[in-house]
Amino acid sequence: MDRSVKIAPSILSADFADFGREIEAIEAQGADWVHVDVMDGHFVPNLTFGPPAVKAFRKHVRTVMDVHLMIAPVDPYIDAFAEAGADIITAHLEAGPHIHRTLQAIRATGKKAGVALNPGTPAESVEHLLDLTDLVCVMTVNPGFGGQKFIDMTDKVRRLRAMIGDRPVHIEIDGGVDPTTAPRLVQAGADVLVAGSAVFRGGSVQNPEPYGQNIRAIRAAAEGAGGARVA
Repeated sequence: MDRSVKIAPSILSADFADFGREIEAIEAQGADWVHVDVMDGHFVPNLTFGPPAVKAFRKHVRTVMDVHLMIAPVDPYIDAFAEAGADIITAHLEAGPHIHRTLQAIRATGKKAGVALNPGTPAESVEHLLDLTDLVCVMTVNPGFGGQKFIDMTDKVRRLRAMIGDRPVHIEIDGGVDPTTAPRLVQAGADVLVAGSAVFRGGSVQNPEPYGQNIRAIRAAAEGAGGARVA
């Protein structure tokens, strides 16, 4: 499994009037994945994208489209987001009573399955789900809005890394990732870093170079910690 550091800009911080060119710009500037935050105004206090928007984004994504469902219920919408072109579909453990069934349903569509944990949810909650999971998303903010202050979940990441062992499961970090916070998370075992404002800050589709500078800064800081990563 490729455990190299992957940077996944969240398009929640992009220009909403120009998503297509924003996606193309971040990929051209070095993004590994494109992270799409789907919010329902119910499970989280914000409202963002539905399957038609995700389908429109898909036309511009050449890497991996990582769709993070912050919605409840989740199960009725899995097929729609799979058909819209998601490569990875992540559901929150807290969003429904039967996360095992949800992960089975995601995998039944042929997509990779992720499970997300809010800051207050312990790592041990996914211990018996790891054989059905391709990705564990550790929230380092309370889900719902971009630009929030980082909540340190390093110990949770370290426990997850130990539980995962040699399983082919990514550990993704979502919230407050920047060159300052990335190293400790990668050292603890994370390999996918979602970053919104820290990537899009200072740039635009007319001036995309800052996107690349921001991505390279996060990657360099993270990879500098990689040598000390937990096995």
